[in-house]
Amino acid sequence: MLTSLHVEGQSLLHRIPVKPKLIGLMAFGLGLYWVDHPLVLTMALIATGSLYLSTGVGVPEGFRRLKPVLFTIAFLAVVNLLLLSPHEALVITLRLVAILFLAAAVTASTSIADFMAAVTDLARPLERLGLIKAADLGLALGLVLRFVPEIAARYEALKEAHAARGIPVKLSRMLGPLIISTLKDADRIAEAIDARGIRGQ
Repeated sequence: MLTSLHVEGQSLLHRIPVKPKLIGLMAFGLGLYWVDHPLVLTMALIATGSLYLSTGVGVPEGFRRLKPVLFTIAFLAVVNLLLLSPHEALVITLRLVAILFLAAAVTASTSIADFMAAVTDLARPLERLGLIKAADLGLALGLVLRFVPEIAARYEALKEAHAARGIPVKLSRMLGPLIISTLKDADRIAEAIDARGIRGQ
């Protein structure tokens, strides 16, 4: 069972501190929206895809991790193709996939603890302005990164349970139990956090 999005390794991306990676991801995403040439975007996609695989995730596992998002992008591509010109639809799709690969590479090469520490530090100026609590923002991000793979694993378990009982596997049938079990876990985690006074520190 996948318990973390982080992949242990010694790649170049693993050795880069998390703050430059996050800033680079933001700059890359913003910069890519100034590019509308399909060839350049394709090269960016290949580069980010190669960077993602360099983390040691492997092609089958890498695809499995990104499959829901890739299917969503594919759906958006079809919708854009109906509403926009083929060139615009292609450009948007290439941008999204390139950014997705880079974001996945950053996530795979960074531990949850490092993510939390970096986001907390980066949010300190906002905390000084009284807008947010930096530690709470870091904790929230850490919980999201920690439980995304667990929710995916729970979905797979529900799918296998339906198949074993001969029940047709449909998202509409599994969505209810998945949401309920996830919310129950969220309540237990919130109680544990409050019991330890983490949000009050």
